[in-house]
Amino acid sequence: MWGGAGPWRDGCCREQAHWAPFPARDRSRRMTSSASPTPRPPTADRFWADAEVVLAPDDPGPGAWVGGPSAQLVDGTWWLAYRLRRPVGEGRGFANVVAHSTDGVRFTPVVELGKEVFGAESLERPALVHTPEGRWRLYVSCATPGTKHWRVDLLEAESVPALATAIPRTVLPGDGSTAVKDPVIRHDGQQWHLWASVHPLDDPDATDRMTTEHATSHDGVVWTWRGTALTGTEGTWDARGVRFATVVLDGSRTWALYDGRATAAENWEERTGLAVAHEGGFTAVGREPILQSPHPPFGLRYAEVVEMPGGAARWFYEATRADGAHELRTVLYPA
Repeated sequence: MWGGAGPWRDGCCREQAHWAPFPARDRSRRMTSSASPTPRPPTADRFWADAEVVLAPDDPGPGAWVGGPSAQLVDGTWWLAYRLRRPVGEGRGFANVVAHSTDGVRFTPVVELGKEVFGAESLERPALVHTPEGRWRLYVSCATPGTKHWRVDLLEAESVPALATAIPRTVLPGDGSTAVKDPVIRHDGQQWHLWASVHPLDDPDATDRMTTEHATSHDGVVWTWRGTALTGTEGTWDARGVRFATVVLDGSRTWALYDGRATAAENWEERTGLAVAHEGGFTAVGREPILQSPHPPFGLRYAEVVEMPGGAARWFYEATRADGAHELRTVLYPA
């Protein structure tokens, strides 16, 4: 499964090496308890029916989105990063926001970062990280103006409010032939892991194609690309592209949820599938998505899980509403 093209540029290098399997526990979350069982993949019956709406777009209709969530639970406080978007021609992804909450449902914005901070034409899903040293990082997906290229910039500060004045630095630049965006980042107690969606730019009419590529880092800034973690399966629902949404590190039982689409027409309306760790990469489970919205065109994507003390798990995700807009939802799975 390893190999193929990847964005091996600047601080990143291609390395065809082997490394130890994922550790038995994901230590990327700073929890009040370390004895909680690792979350398991969600069941479809409750994922929509029991969910609550966290945030809705200001304007209804297709192309208006609130979503792309990335969450942390730190010392009893919930932190949620998300993307605000207007339709194409009206601003696209115009801001990333970081908000806080005491209950994981009702959030108050703390920082809003407009696309002009990054000199970007649009922003996509951020990745919010609380490091083992207690610092905060926000990895931001940025569209290069006038092109189909994407890169990832990093903001770092001692607190979430201080992210507002942090200076962006590019950590995943991509290049003229690849766009890089939407990273999922975990720390395993020894090193950082990153899974990003990578889009080939060789065909300007087919830049929605994507694979998920894996990288590692000792500092979370300079990354070494390891190879392809997952590709779509020809002739199935995810043939056009796959993008990791969340990863739960659990040794040989490590698993991920991913967004997939069969055709270019399903761009922006991906559904969610399950993949499990296998021989250093991941393998998709089944030939159908496990989660989707009940509203056509059924988009449900960017599912993020946070394990809680005692074994419960809270999920956040973006999904299509009846009017075609996307809202940000959450659902709690008890232990």
